[in-house]
Amino acid sequence: MGLKAKFNIVMAVAFLIGLGLAAFLANQALRESGRQQVLRDASMIMAQAQAVRGYTATEVEPLLREQMKARFLPHSVPSWSAQTVWRSMLKTFPDYSYKEAALNPTNPADRAVDWEADIIERFRNDPDLKEVVTTRDTPTGQVLVLAKPLRITNAACLRCHTSAKEAPQTMVDLYGPNNGFGWKLNEAIGAQVATVPMIVVDRQADRMLILYVGALAAVFVVVIVLLNVMLHFIVVKPVSRMSAAANDISLGNMDAPEVEVKGRDEIASLAESFNRMRRSLANAMKMLGS
Repeated sequence: MGLKAKFNIVMAVAFLIGLGLAAFLANQALRESGRQQVLRDASMIMAQAQAVRGYTATEVEPLLREQMKARFLPHSVPSWSAQTVWRSMLKTFPDYSYKEAALNPTNPADRAVDWEADIIERFRNDPDLKEVVTTRDTPTGQVLVLAKPLRITNAACLRCHTSAKEAPQTMVDLYGPNNGFGWKLNEAIGAQVATVPMIVVDRQADRMLILYVGALAAVFVVVIVLLNVMLHFIVVKPVSRMSAAANDISLGNMDAPEVEVKGRDEIASLAESFNRMRRSLANAMKMLGS
């Protein structure tokens, strides 16, 4: 096996090891960056919902208070407003979702499904828990879930949710006497749940990883070609000349020309030493012959 072949094998092994390590680290970094991007999207959904809830509670509900005596208007309920606004955005973001899920909601449409109920139970069991971030597998791919607890911190809210007898009759007429009652102060009755698909960032991460690995491979090919050219002209070719000259001398051909010396590097120094050895050997042979 020639010197260049050995050199290329060593370089290829080193490149493959380095490429594998770089690809692994880049993949980890890209996935984490994608997760943070998705989490920011979920946080923006949550912030938008909080803003709608606050606006409804401070601006809308006081305007509808008198009308509520004759007919219950869900427009005055922060939860209803936040979810209604989000439903209007589904045409633009069909794969995103926002829901205020509850174990015992006033509106049956807000009842928590199994995995949402599990998150709510976590909030109920840990009063200090402020949010839950997790992932779920769905038929359309993996999604990130950001959930925050809905706790009853205002005693005024209990006027509508302690019992059907104490609740406004207009609300009972609309939703019935069996939903949304029995709530307690400081209890987590539900959770705000925002979900964001991860397939987009995963695909983006895959594309970036392919481009990154491809770029590294292209750089390696350029470097290995340049190194092979340099190795051929600086090392292999001069050494091949010295090898051929040494072979001629070993066969008794003392008239073979000296190796041409170019440059001032180690190979040139070796060639000079070889030529001196050749001259010394030739002189010694002449002395023996005489």
